[in-house]
Amino acid sequence: MARTASPIFPQPRLVSSTQALEEALKPLHGERYVTVDTEFMREKTYWPELCLVQIGGANDVILIDAQAEGLDLAPLAALMADAAVIKVFHAARQDLEIFLHLFGALPLPVFDTQVAAMVAGHGDQVGYDSLVGSLTGHSIDKSHRFTDWSARPLSAAQLTYAAGDVTWLRVVYERLHRKLEQEQRLAWVAAEMAELEEPATFQPDPEKQWERLRARTSNRRMLAVLRAVAALREREAQRVNVPRQRLIKDESLLEIAATTPDSTEALARVRGVARGLAEGRTGQALLEAIRQAQALPDAELPRLPKGRGRDAARPPASLVALLKVLLNACCEAHDVAPKLVASQEELEALALDPAQAPTLLGGWRGRVFGDAARALCEGRLALRVQDGRVITVPCEDNALSEPALS
Repeated sequence: MARTASPIFPQPRLVSSTQALEEALKPLHGERYVTVDTEFMREKTYWPELCLVQIGGANDVILIDAQAEGLDLAPLAALMADAAVIKVFHAARQDLEIFLHLFGALPLPVFDTQVAAMVAGHGDQVGYDSLVGSLTGHSIDKSHRFTDWSARPLSAAQLTYAAGDVTWLRVVYERLHRKLEQEQRLAWVAAEMAELEEPATFQPDPEKQWERLRARTSNRRMLAVLRAVAALREREAQRVNVPRQRLIKDESLLEIAATTPDSTEALARVRGVARGLAEGRTGQALLEAIRQAQALPDAELPRLPKGRGRDAARPPASLVALLKVLLNACCEAHDVAPKLVASQEELEALALDPAQAPTLLGGWRGRVFGDAARALCEGRLALRVQDGRVITVPCEDNALSEPALS
């Protein structure tokens, strides 16, 4: 698109004391929305280490030094909890997880411009810099993307970079909001925001962590051991605040489940398990978890999730491929990102049994794709190529009528 005139943004203010933070954020409670971003480090910890919070208002850009000694973030918590102020993020999940961990509650209400951009036809999970470029014609500096935000003092270049993440975001939000309002799609975005306003979205259940390890077995006793040690690892990683993979790798958990070590020596022989870990608190807890899992009655043993395992029902590959073509055709017609509408797993579930994919058949997804997908599976719809595009045609009396998608 054509490059637009660059707006004049407020000069950012770095805040490092509780009193200054309270004074800086107080006027923002009267605004319709604020833009929010965070800079954090997570390479060596389970929980993100918050380093900087950026808040953009109509007349202020506040940069909060979250590492400043003695700083109380209570005024920030109050702003995040103010239901009269929309909190605008781009790719909000990690930011929201940070606030939930810090304050025990999620910011409400929220608006994620990455999700909104997908609804508005800007592709799958578009990056912030790309979105700014496509909406305004301007490029933004991303040279400090991988900087060490925990190092102090922060340079002027770092602060300028950080401010850009919430200043241009106001322009992005205004333009996306206007477009979606004109196209009557704000309700679509609101439906997606419901998941981001639910704490369970950001609190992984330790008892379900084993499911993501993709064990290649249907042995329920082995799965019980895997469930137990994966849950133990998750809780221990949270307790000592180290990444789960740094504590024990996935491959080591799978080997533990397969070999069920019953002593410190046997546990230390598992590849990837250090002797110090095997002999320490975590190692002893692992051995106890193995013993308890092996003692479970058969009725309490887990089963592989539906669709997993050698004996799981598989949908015809041709039908899944056909549904994917239909998905892309529907999303092209409605100018919405396919990834937001349906995942590969959801397409496979739909091909097996429409009742297994209710989210695709209701709400705005139903109007975009679900209704057509059900009709295709039931033989009431066909696909045709017209003018270089895939379109749908109703199957009535074996005759082709006008395209359902234009």
